[in-house]
Amino acid sequence: MPEIGVLALQGDVREHVRMLQEAGAESRPVRGPAELDAVDALVVPGGESTTMWKLADTFELLEPLRMRIKDGMPAYGSCAGMIMLADRIEDGVAGQQTFGGIDMVVRRNAFGRQVDSFEADLDFAGAPVHAVFIRAPWVESIGPGVDVLGRAEPGDRIVAVRQGPLLATSFHPELTGDTRVHRYFVDMVREL
Repeated sequence: MPEIGVLALQGDVREHVRMLQEAGAESRPVRGPAELDAVDALVVPGGESTTMWKLADTFELLEPLRMRIKDGMPAYGSCAGMIMLADRIEDGVAGQQTFGGIDMVVRRNAFGRQVDSFEADLDFAGAPVHAVFIRAPWVESIGPGVDVLGRAEPGDRIVAVRQGPLLATSFHPELTGDTRVHRYFVDMVREL
């Protein structure tokens, strides 16, 4: 059974832990480098990407996370987690950094402000899911090794991608009770 950590700097940590357990994985919060070393994979939850970057740096997780991702650790990022797994971002604050790993450009808060949050049904990797978008990003562009797993309106925007052992969604599956996205990630981890 894979041990999948959830980065516990901010965001829906408990919700992701619960969904991962329901999807058949062991799961626990990760707050420091020693906890990161003890897991097979990691979920980077939603929250606020600039705060996440600064806290990762403060808790000495920024470089260890970058190295684990570069070395092939599976990771899944939802909403702000998608931003953190992007190699490049648009509309970030000056000097904003990410963990990187996915060859994509992500636009922060692309769907609008908090009042513009919405829910929509969409296709994720061939299966219908109900998606919750909260101040969500979207993917502006992808590199040749990135697979698009989901799109949403308006404008057929890219909202779910995979590149090798890395998965990202701009929506929050942990808020729906539907474990399909988490099961997809757990299956990815088992395959690697």
